[in-house]
Amino acid sequence: MPIIKSAKKAARQAAKRTEHNQQIKKDIKAALKEFKAKPTAANLSKLQSEYDKAAKKGLIKKNTASRRKAAAVKIAKKAGIKPAKAAAKPAAKPAAKKPAAKSAAAKPAAKKAPAKKPAAAKKPAAKKTAK
Repeated sequence: MPIIKSAKKAARQAAKRTEHNQQIKKDIKAALKEFKAKPTAANLSKLQSEYDKAAKKGLIKKNTASRRKAAAVKIAKKAGIKPAKAAAKPAAKPAAKKPAAKSAAAKPAAKKAPAKKPAAAKKPAAKKTAK
């Protein structure tokens, strides 16, 4: 049992983090089990989301999550399920950019930096005479 105050706090934090990480892993396992039992686009999306969350939190590595998601998509294709398309999201982004371009044009032009004054011509260095 820790004696120092900071060690006690570290032990509390470790216990909390362990519990949180175990819950995320349980969610992944449950989503995977549900997807394998009934492969649908919704279940695939939920499974991919769980993998992304775990990778974002650092629970699993990014490439591990990617590999597992690819395997899930392979299962879905075998079952004849087409993954949900994310075409709606990119369509919304250009619409958001158009008003931003108008607001940028409405702003007054930034002031130009003042021109630098020409440097005065330097005199040639005087030669040192040898004594």
